Amino acid sequence: MKPLQEVGAITTHTETAATAPRPAAVPQILEPQDLKALIQASLDADQADDVTVIDLAGKTTFADYMVVASGRNTRHIAAMAMKLAEKLKQAGVRGVEMEGMAQCDWVLVDAGDVIVHLFKPEVRTFYNIEKMWGLDLPTPSGTARLSA
Repeated sequence: MKPLQEVGAITTHTETAATAPRPAAVPQILEPQDLKALIQASLDADQADDVTVIDLAGKTTFADYMVVASGRNTRHIAAMAMKLAEKLKQAGVRGVEMEGMAQCDWVLVDAGDVIVHLFKPEVRTFYNIEKMWGLDLPTPSGTARLSA
C-alpha cells in the first residue's frame, strides 16, 4: 500500500452569475383544461366577444377543446391573436401555429390541445363552425362595444 501524499491547494474556477451559462428552459406541459383556462383568460383580458368553448374530448383526435370568439375589427383580432401567442409562449407552450394573420377576418391559433378561432362577427355568422359541433351560434352580446 502506498503512503498518502499531501497535495497542494486545489484551485477551482468559478464564473460570475452574469457569465455563467444558463440551463435551457424546460417547456411546461400544460394539461388541456389549464391551457383552455389560459386562453379564456387572455381572450377575456382582451375583451373578446361571444366566447364559446366546445369540448371535443372523445369527438376528435386533433384537439380536446375548441375556443371560438369574435373581435370587433381586424385590428382587434390581430392584437388578440398576437397577445395570445405571446402568453402561450410565456407559459412554455411550443409549436403554436397561426393562420389568417394577413387578412385577420378569421385567425386560427393552433395551440395543440386547444384550437382557437377568432372571427369578425359577420365572418363567424357566415361560417357558423359551432353548428358543425352541434351548437348554435351565440346571440350577439347585449353589451356591444364600439369598434374603431
